[in-house]
Amino acid sequence: MNFKNKQVVIFDLDGTLVDSAPDLANAINHMLVELGRVPFNQDTIHGWVGNGAQVLTERALSGNQVIDPNLSPELTADALAIFLSAYRANVCVDSQLYAGVKTTMATLAKRGYRLAIVTNKPVEFVAPILKALGLNGVFDIVLGGDSLALKKPDPLPLSHVCQALGVTVEECVMVGDSKNDIVAAKAAGMESVGLTYGYNYGEDIAIYQPELVLSDFSELLNALPHLAVKKS
Repeated sequence: MNFKNKQVVIFDLDGTLVDSAPDLANAINHMLVELGRVPFNQDTIHGWVGNGAQVLTERALSGNQVIDPNLSPELTADALAIFLSAYRANVCVDSQLYAGVKTTMATLAKRGYRLAIVTNKPVEFVAPILKALGLNGVFDIVLGGDSLALKKPDPLPLSHVCQALGVTVEECVMVGDSKNDIVAAKAAGMESVGLTYGYNYGEDIAIYQPELVLSDFSELLNALPHLAVKKS
């Protein structure tokens, strides 16, 4: 399909543009070892990513996708601080862009689209990752999970992007790998693209009925034609 009348493309970060699981897993395992707990393999931690740092920490402490309701707030706070410190020190060591991301971004910009990031990752980590991977300066707006009062799957971040860039919901499309991205888009009344790779807790992204499902990031170019006029 071709999306019509779009001006802005909004991207998730982890699992969509960047495979950040190796660095997240290293920081989580550092936290667990510091607390005298057994670390997990990267594939297991991969399945816990996508809802922000605190939820990832709570899942690691629970050893499960489902968070233990008996976790103490004090333990969670201590663990989160250890994790964030470890991740801050090694935020982009083994993380890398997925295939086709950089060239696709450059082509979309040349076609006249404005680009944005809406991620649930704490915003302090986003700029260092973008810089390390050669994507700094590409995006008109970047929102992290702590930039606003609510994060995905709430539609607030997507609505905020529309307001900040002076566009309608209909002029935007959300691109992500997680149900949080698709649910947020639907709640905002925005069309979306679901990616089959990334971090979606083992679920098929098609279950959440995005308008388009892709397995190759560069295929996005087939759905977003040249704009007749580039908006400033």
